Amino acid sequence: MLTSIRPDRDAVALAVSGLLGGLLLWLLGLHTQGGQSYSAAWVTLVPLTAMAAAELLRRTAPRTALTVGTLALVADQFTWGNLATVLMFTDVMYAAVLYGTPAAARRLPVATLLVTVASTIGFLAWFRKPEALLIGLVIGLVSFIPALTGVSVRTHRTSAEAARLAAAQTARLAEMDRTQAVVAERARMARELHDMVANHLSAVAIHSTAALSIDDPDTSRNALKVIRENSVEGLSEMRRLIGLLREGGEDQAPAAAPTLAALDSLIEQTNVNGASGGLVCTLEDTREEAAGALPTPVELAAYRIVQESLTNALKHAAPGPVVVRIGRTGELLTVEVTSVFGSRPGPTAPGSGAGLVGMRERVTLLGGMFDAGAESGDDGDRDRDGDGDGDGDGDGDGTKIWRVRAQLPVTEGTMRE
Repeated sequence: MLTSIRPDRDAVALAVSGLLGGLLLWLLGLHTQGGQSYSAAWVTLVPLTAMAAAELLRRTAPRTALTVGTLALVADQFTWGNLATVLMFTDVMYAAVLYGTPAAARRLPVATLLVTVASTIGFLAWFRKPEALLIGLVIGLVSFIPALTGVSVRTHRTSAEAARLAAAQTARLAEMDRTQAVVAERARMARELHDMVANHLSAVAIHSTAALSIDDPDTSRNALKVIRENSVEGLSEMRRLIGLLREGGEDQAPAAAPTLAALDSLIEQTNVNGASGGLVCTLEDTREEAAGALPTPVELAAYRIVQESLTNALKHAAPGPVVVRIGRTGELLTVEVTSVFGSRPGPTAPGSGAGLVGMRERVTLLGGMFDAGAESGDDGDRDRDGDGDGDGDGDGDGTKIWRVRAQLPVTEGTMRE
């Protein structure tokens, strides 16, 4: 408990300087009220000492300091008086408002104002002289003005603290936004890197495995040719991505994002890469030319979904048809890729597990719907090829298919920001 009321350096300095200043005035015989017949001169030192003690508590116990200081000031009026006692009281009043409770900070200025007004009226009625107004003025200078100054300083400090807290909160929010932006950008870069390079690397892995496992010169030669083509294209894609990430890349010409118009070359490349695995890829584009151009984010997402689906087909699909269907109904662009679901003979490539996640993220960012999974060929295709067997592949044997389906809004109003 004693530690909590230990005075600080400023309080000690004010108390010591006030006490020494008062002693000097007393020794010089300088008093505020002149000689009093009913008290000795040394009695003036009692209120002075009590006021100096109150100064020690100005910050750690402002209410106690104000109580002691008020009693000391009243007692000083019945002695010869000391100017240092009065000056120290003004500081005690100021500190009581500045360091006291919020309730005290609100009440003390009002109380001192009422005391000043009441004292002025009382002394004016008692003395019935205009000089009585000077007494009210002195009381106001000693009590109300210090309290008003304390309120002003306290309000300024509160505003400054609120501004510091607001600035700190703004900085934290800015840091959170920056962190989220970095995480989102890293996720976008990961999707782009995976979609651009995974297709080529999967073809390289499959054909290199085939070249190593099949001891046939023609097979090895064809595999090496495909490996070289995909390696060159993969390196080109990597250079493009690195160019986008380099600092100062704004001075270079911006790279064009792939569009659905490039699906023909993607299908052709998939047929070359998947020929050894028995995959035959076809494209069914039922969109009408009058439907209008697609927003760039939608077209890029649709292309990447097809690209990743074909990459997964190269890795995992059983021999058979791989069908890419692009359609537009109203304000929705539909992308669907189907392949035979089953065990794949021959060489395969390991999957990273990020392909479906990346496709779902792309669709979610645009506010669309995404679904992927195995379905029955009889129930899933609904006789898309028109041969009457109900499987869409013309075999009617109930073979399961793997279907990737995405629906993307094509208008700016329905796309997510």
